[in-house]
Amino acid sequence: MNHSKTNNNEQIILNEEPDILDSGSYPDKRSIDDLIDNCIIFIDKQSGPTSHQVVSWVKSMLKYTKAGHSGTLDPMVTGLLPISLGNATKALPILLYGPKEYVAIIRLHNSVNQTKLYDCINQFKGPIYQRPPQRSAVKRQTRIRNIYDIKVLDDTSRLICIRVLCEAGTYIRKLIYDIGEIMECGATMIELRRTRVMHINEDSNFVGLHELSDAIYRLQKENDETRFRELVHPVEFITKPLKSITVRCSAIDSLCHGAQLAIPGILNLSKEISMSENIAVLSQKGELIALAESLMSSDDITKNKKGIACKTKRVIMKPGTYPKLWTKNESQD
Repeated sequence: MNHSKTNNNEQIILNEEPDILDSGSYPDKRSIDDLIDNCIIFIDKQSGPTSHQVVSWVKSMLKYTKAGHSGTLDPMVTGLLPISLGNATKALPILLYGPKEYVAIIRLHNSVNQTKLYDCINQFKGPIYQRPPQRSAVKRQTRIRNIYDIKVLDDTSRLICIRVLCEAGTYIRKLIYDIGEIMECGATMIELRRTRVMHINEDSNFVGLHELSDAIYRLQKENDETRFRELVHPVEFITKPLKSITVRCSAIDSLCHGAQLAIPGILNLSKEISMSENIAVLSQKGELIALAESLMSSDDITKNKKGIACKTKRVIMKPGTYPKLWTKNESQD
């Protein structure tokens, strides 16, 4: 048994098998049509349109029908709006549960002591109770959300700029309202920008709609793919934080038809997979085949020769991408 490093994830090598070179493709070598069918775009949303409108504009620009977004932004909120196309839409739920970062500008209704204000803001680190506002799309019941970090970036008189790293589902407007209540001065959020979703941040090539439109024009009218490829990412980019299992080529088509992954189909896996963990199932080329839930730990998989290692939750790859080489009985071993 050998160990190697892949995507900063220590891997355990169980078996080796030649790759089928004329099936599938490396994520960064896909044809432009395959890339569009399996990509995610990190749109830098501007103030004004709804998230749904932004998705509609992207579909219209590309003349493409299947697209989705992760984490709705209110019309006046700016920043990161991940939009996926084609098969990649099935991978978007990964981003719904990761941490998010926001930069907000607060207007205090009255002047306050700066030291007391900073102390008050620091008290919001950790788990807090929140009740969604009346206009929210979720049930209005008190729930706990974690504030991983909150920091004052700048303050000028009664204008305060803060950065908040928080659990998904945290209402920043409500957080700011609560700060104003504790300070007994009142506080209003006047600007909000999302700067991070899970591992995707402003270093990940946020894209403005005009910039994307120009790249699509070059692609469609001038047959120049260069700029478009620079602005979009293969769907595999959003699975980087997940632990992974790489499978035999002979198992891929079976998985694409919804089969569960048995131990004999595994070539290598991340070292520290736990029970009931969300994992990425990959081909030898690094293509995302499916999202799955582990039914065994890494130790269990390495110690056993049979058994179902993980339960397929969402199939990403199209059936037929790899040839059917795995029999029904073998896939259940």
